[in-house]
Amino acid sequence: MSEIYWFNHALQFPLLGLIQLLPLLGTWALLWLREHPLTVPLGRLIAVAELALVVLLYTEIDARSAVLQFAEYNDLIGPFAYHAGADGLTVLFLLITALITVLISLYGLVRGLADPGRLLAVVLAVEGMLASMLVSLNLLWFVLASAVEIGLVGYLLWRWASGAEKGLAMVRYYQFQGTGLLLLLAGVLVLGWSHGYTTGRGFSFDLLDLSAHPVVEQLRTLVFFLLFYGMAVRTPLFPMHGWLPVVARHGNIAIAPSLLLGIKVGIYGLLRFVLPIVPEAALEWQRVVVAFAVAGVFYAALIAFQQSNLRRLMAFAVISHSSLLVIGIFSLDHAALQGAALLAINFGLATTTMLFMIGFVYRRTRTSDLTALGGLFDRIPFIGIAFLVGGFAIVGMPGTPGFDAAHLVLEGAINRLGALVTVAAALGNVVAAGFLLWAFQRAFLAPRDELPAGVPGHGEIEPTSRMEYLVAGIVVTVLLATGFYMTPWLDLVTAPMNALSLRFGH
Repeated sequence: MSEIYWFNHALQFPLLGLIQLLPLLGTWALLWLREHPLTVPLGRLIAVAELALVVLLYTEIDARSAVLQFAEYNDLIGPFAYHAGADGLTVLFLLITALITVLISLYGLVRGLADPGRLLAVVLAVEGMLASMLVSLNLLWFVLASAVEIGLVGYLLWRWASGAEKGLAMVRYYQFQGTGLLLLLAGVLVLGWSHGYTTGRGFSFDLLDLSAHPVVEQLRTLVFFLLFYGMAVRTPLFPMHGWLPVVARHGNIAIAPSLLLGIKVGIYGLLRFVLPIVPEAALEWQRVVVAFAVAGVFYAALIAFQQSNLRRLMAFAVISHSSLLVIGIFSLDHAALQGAALLAINFGLATTTMLFMIGFVYRRTRTSDLTALGGLFDRIPFIGIAFLVGGFAIVGMPGTPGFDAAHLVLEGAINRLGALVTVAAALGNVVAAGFLLWAFQRAFLAPRDELPAGVPGHGEIEPTSRMEYLVAGIVVTVLLATGFYMTPWLDLVTAPMNALSLRFGH
């Protein structure tokens, strides 16, 4: 009979297992309670308890060490062995996952969405799958958890969609995500076969085994691109981004997009799995990947300027800035890797902030069309301020966490890629600042045109509610607090990213 082993320093229980299990137990409880009045408070309590567990992990982990800690292992069936571990990078992504889930539990009540108990149950299930992906050291477990998470988020997109073409949004989402998942699975299976071929010990999908034994030389490029494309679809990166504009406009406004875009699992996968396992291929194809990323920064930014719908504009903003993350990662420099990890968290929280504010605007106006908006700052100024702070964080303004992170990325890029790429990335960020400020001006500051009765956007604008003040206040406070005091978050990623950069001779 297999046993589970763990090593948790002072803690004598499997903390990582509990972090994965608690949201799933919460899902079961909420579905069992169904329409009971305690369903929503219980769901919110479980989300807060999960955040408390992650904070406990943060306080106990040794951020100065690049070693994966709190290891848990269960020898199941051959390559399906459960193996979990955490370092500072893991903790950083778990924190943003737990925080966004708590915010969603509050946001869903503000928006007054139908069937809130079932909504929270699905959100908690997604959180459990995300936690499993973030702590797993077995790539096959990562793929299986990703498949379940993709299915659940697709259900969120469809069940609580606000667009008329929600069917199209769901189909496009599953087409792209399914393709990405198949590419990722193919890359993982090739890796497992390569390990068995080179070691003679059979298939293994464990990160420690795979990173310790080089991939068969003839397969390195194949494995790299299978894994890279699999991660790129869900990030999303140009040119694998085709699902996002449709989903952003016709799917769920904020909840599903926050789980997809606020938690940069694709970026985490590149840092945790792709670069450590196939560093030679990453170095060989570095320039090609960076060239596509630079093109993506400008392509998405220019397309964003042409959008009249706020939700589609946000989609292209995400695509543009995801390309900036890739430039940082494939600089393969220790400063840029640190900056990319921090920038992923900054973009996640900033994007979530802006999506929530767009949701609050949509609740009042029933539209996200910029031509039907305007003058909102006079009625809902705090929502406008939160939207603006989120935009400032995305473009890396001083006082936001994006400022230090973007400078680390640019510093590493100029060291390893030269001035031309760095200047191009910086100019792309300037363009992004332009279209985000334009969107804020058009939606909140520009005079509001009088619209005929019955047209979305017509009517009196309801003032900001207390719950909306709470949600907007939390995200603004977190953005500004982390922006002015980045040291704890930088400490979390310094050791693991320095260890990773050593694989590339830096």
